[in-house]
Amino acid sequence: MSNPSSMIDPPQAARTVLITGAAGGIGRATVKLFAESGWKVIGVDRADFAGVEWGEPFLANGLFIRSDISVSENLESIFAQAHAFTGSLNALVNNAAVQIAKPLLQTSAEEWDAVMASNLRSVFLSVKLAHPLFKNAGSGAIVNVSSVHAVATSINIASYAASKGGLLAFTRAMAIEFAPDNIRVNAILPGAVDTPMLRHSMSRGLTGSGIQERLDNLAHKTVIGRIGRPEEIARAIYFLADEGQSSFMTGQALIVDGGATARLSTE
Repeated sequence: MSNPSSMIDPPQAARTVLITGAAGGIGRATVKLFAESGWKVIGVDRADFAGVEWGEPFLANGLFIRSDISVSENLESIFAQAHAFTGSLNALVNNAAVQIAKPLLQTSAEEWDAVMASNLRSVFLSVKLAHPLFKNAGSGAIVNVSSVHAVATSINIASYAASKGGLLAFTRAMAIEFAPDNIRVNAILPGAVDTPMLRHSMSRGLTGSGIQERLDNLAHKTVIGRIGRPEEIARAIYFLADEGQSSFMTGQALIVDGGATARLSTE
């Protein structure tokens, strides 16, 4: 008679994900969801994860690296630490981004370059550095957090829109090149989400009730009638990263915007 214990599948090794922009609204929700789903998490952010605003430490069994990914040399250090921590990587979430709100004619070349370095060049360098870790794992998934501004945008954020549009095109190019290595690459395009970045952009020149009025106006422009929550975006990111849920998806853009881009602006 066979031993019942021999019929039990051995526990699988925890999968590992690296998430940039981990200390922000969407990043923090994504860290939490992956951790709750049994993944080992490496978080990267130029801000302290346990800052005054949040007041909670990073995961005890994870790795947090405080670093500015707009600096190329920093990325080499980040992935060297990631390699020492895990040896392989199952998913990479390119979430970090900066936004400059200025008319195009008032945006300096230095400001333009700063946005591109954070939002686009960092992804280019990160995927090159992550590639050997994916190869060690035998497969992987890259999720690029683009934006609805890649397909329809607003006034005074030209550099941000250009970086997110470039990231969407880069997603498709990566998907084609990395498919033979069993690495899937997809993008998520969030709409308005209640994050510190959004609230900061809404607060320019305003205080108190004026900020809330802007947020309410933004909510009314969605079909659902509200702005998104970080955990809703995190769930979409997880869907694209998880081989068990999106194994036949690559080179695609998943829009999560409460229906904002579904409605004609001429209505």
